[in-house]
Amino acid sequence: MAHTQGSNWQFTGRNGDFRLEQPDRSSFLYFPLVNEGGMMSSVTPQLHGQVTSGHNTFLTPPLSAEDLHNSRASRNFWVYIEGKGAWSAAGNSARQHAQCYSGEADKSVLEAGLLWHKVTRENEQLGIKAEVTSFVPGGTDKAELMKVVLTNTGPEAIRITPTAAIPLYARSADDLRDHRHVTSLLNRIYISAYGVEVQPALSFDERGHRVNHTSYGVFGAEADGAPPAGFFPVQEEFIGEGGSLDWPEAVVLNAGPQAGQDGAMHNEGYEALGGIRFAAAELQPGQSCSYVVVMAIAEDRMDISGLISKYGSSAAFDAHLEANKQFWADKVNTVSFHTGDDNADQWMKWVTLQPVLRRLYGNSFLPYHDYGRGGRGWRDLWQDCLALLIMEPEDVRSLLLNNYAGVRIDGSNATIIGQQPGEFIADRNNIPRVWMDHGAWPFMTTLLYLNQSGDLDFLLQEQTYFRDSFMSRCRERDGSWEPAAGSSLLTSAGEVYKGTILEHILLQNLVPFFNVGEHNNILLEGADWNDGLDMAAQRGESVTFTAFYGDNLYELSKLLRTLKEYTGNSTLELAEEIVLLLDSLGESVDYASVAAKQERLNRYYAAAPNTVSGSRTVLELAQVADDLARKAEWIFSHLRSNEWVEGAHGGGWFNGYYNNDGERVEGETAEGVRMTLTGQVFPLLGHAAAAEQIPHMIASVERNLFDAKIGYRLNSDFGGIQQNLGRAFGFAFGHKENGAMFSHMTIMYGNALYKRGFVREGYKVLDSLYSLSVNFEVSRMYPGIPEYINEKGRGMYTYLTGSASWLLLTMVTEVFGIKGRLGDLLLEPKLVKEQFGDSGKVSIKTLFAGRELEVVYTSAGSLEYGEYQIHGVTLNGAVVTLQRVSEGVLIPRAVLEKLPEGKLHQLEVRLA
Repeated sequence: MAHTQGSNWQFTGRNGDFRLEQPDRSSFLYFPLVNEGGMMSSVTPQLHGQVTSGHNTFLTPPLSAEDLHNSRASRNFWVYIEGKGAWSAAGNSARQHAQCYSGEADKSVLEAGLLWHKVTRENEQLGIKAEVTSFVPGGTDKAELMKVVLTNTGPEAIRITPTAAIPLYARSADDLRDHRHVTSLLNRIYISAYGVEVQPALSFDERGHRVNHTSYGVFGAEADGAPPAGFFPVQEEFIGEGGSLDWPEAVVLNAGPQAGQDGAMHNEGYEALGGIRFAAAELQPGQSCSYVVVMAIAEDRMDISGLISKYGSSAAFDAHLEANKQFWADKVNTVSFHTGDDNADQWMKWVTLQPVLRRLYGNSFLPYHDYGRGGRGWRDLWQDCLALLIMEPEDVRSLLLNNYAGVRIDGSNATIIGQQPGEFIADRNNIPRVWMDHGAWPFMTTLLYLNQSGDLDFLLQEQTYFRDSFMSRCRERDGSWEPAAGSSLLTSAGEVYKGTILEHILLQNLVPFFNVGEHNNILLEGADWNDGLDMAAQRGESVTFTAFYGDNLYELSKLLRTLKEYTGNSTLELAEEIVLLLDSLGESVDYASVAAKQERLNRYYAAAPNTVSGSRTVLELAQVADDLARKAEWIFSHLRSNEWVEGAHGGGWFNGYYNNDGERVEGETAEGVRMTLTGQVFPLLGHAAAAEQIPHMIASVERNLFDAKIGYRLNSDFGGIQQNLGRAFGFAFGHKENGAMFSHMTIMYGNALYKRGFVREGYKVLDSLYSLSVNFEVSRMYPGIPEYINEKGRGMYTYLTGSASWLLLTMVTEVFGIKGRLGDLLLEPKLVKEQFGDSGKVSIKTLFAGRELEVVYTSAGSLEYGEYQIHGVTLNGAVVTLQRVSEGVLIPRAVLEKLPEGKLHQLEVRLA
């Protein structure tokens, strides 16, 4: 990937650490701090952000991206300098804000790495410098640590009085706009020798009025662990009448604090503050002093002495910081890349981290992600597993098995994932909605697992089905269902029914085949991958996901034939009701007839009305495979014949959708070209797009969707709102799902191009995303992938995006060609000249067959894809006998499993 010149941040080491000068001159920047124990924070260059362990347990006030520069409620650390006045080490004072565009503004530098954050701020006029380092320690403690080092940079001694000031919101996000004042009356504020703790008496939220046990605290200590001098536990007393959090009376007038106590209640019924006054100190020129601040959330009153003993000194802070750095380095460096572009390699470390962040944060709790209550949706669950298969493969089998418990017998699924493995919840608002694409992703992820592991026995494992009040894909209600009955599907005899994973997969892909609209494409229902296409539930059709389901049916037919060879068994058992959907085994359906398909689906719904008989039918594997292949080939033929759009410029592309008026969405109209990138991705990913169509599709995408300023747009300008298609077109063009560069679909487009052999074109797509993301002067984001890039080129909704999983998958399996084939290792590199650099060598470190592998590709001749092939392979120096296949070279799993675990093994691959 070509490095973009002019980026304002620079990598400073080999492990993703970076540096940015004057970071507070850029708006909307924030950085994640998180651990596996449930602490979820974000921090900005001015120490804004939020600290929480969940929707109902915010330590600091919940916020959105706009609050980062509008709200005064943030972490702060004040320094009162005798004879000079108040200064904020966070840069968050009224005076410093007023000086922002003047020559008196502070100098600041951000340094950050894998989940640690440091801002150095200096005011030359005052002669003071502050270094503020923040991180969330590993383990199960819900704590965030901050260390402040103050240094006298002037020529004379100064006398300082430091004060930490962190608002203690201490309740649910719901209370921000619902009885904010009333819920403050619940606060019980305690002060001890080291800080302020709040334990509200009750919690008022959607769960009802409950006795509250959760406590929230801010504690401080000097470098040697000595306690603070006193406290300001009540916010209104700290800011004073007419004051504010960015110009508080207690600091500006250097007012005296309240003395520490033994943890007894100090006050109740007010907004609380983690206001910690440290002892005044005199600093000689060049002299420094340090302070540690601990923010913590606990399930009950805290063991404060334990917290201080563990974290409350400069030495303890430094030790935990180093351990935290090592933890995240080990996590990320499970996969690493070494190409001719060191900046791109280090950028990929942040991309590799993003799927882990998605697992820990869900889709909430960062400033742009100001929605939801934590957790992930159905689609997220399966796509995040793509990265886990590469980074943490040992846990994936159980995750996949548990996930299938969310499938309903009508082929739809639960939409909300619970906290426990295999726990699924109907839509929390009890609103019936079906995303038509949800059934397609599980098999794609499972097939990757099967190829990586060779674990075909997984298909024969049994799992329950999900059941709630919705049936027939949420078109009907089951009046007999009661929550007390549980969420597992029952037989007519009242027993919990279990089917094989293979049965679940077949059901998810067979039902949509028959669930078609008037143009014989699968109904759009509530929406597909694009949530913004949510206003065409009656007559809308998703042509592009019809292609995806068609490819699933094709791959399933191949897999069943492989399963027959693998097990030696020629039959399989399925619930007797499902045989209705395997029509060629009984009463055949005319696939060209919409009415016939719908009638067959309704017969199935009637046969399995939120329950099954419990009887199974034995079927021939070969016959089932033939049925699936027949369906797949019909879809491919149908799409090529009926959904191809001819362009006036000689190109062409696939129509992706029909709207709620039954009209084709894409094509050339009097108002201009209407085209979607999604409509091209899924025909390309599989077999729907014929080989001769692909060059025309690429040319059409380049002409109609590529914009050098923001990359590959999700769609062209449709010219206004589309009430018959979805809310996305109410967004301004160039934003979010209406014509922005949406990273997820851009990367999937690149992946599809690589898969179909258009490597140079795929490289261009991935490189455009990289170049746009790292161009900080425009993107205004730290290293990583945004959810989308808007019309101005700014990266939006950073860190929590499923696109990171897709880029990691694409880099490992397509670009570097480290693939599985039913457990064996397939080497199929698709590297281009730019990635080799001057050395003619590239490498990747990854996991396969439970072994750490470093695969090194060395070229002695041409470095351009298509002009080299694998000529030789050595494993730890020993020559490997090559087993050539059409795609590349296979190395049997048995060869790798003989290698000792816990060591790095080198595969050297010679290209010529």
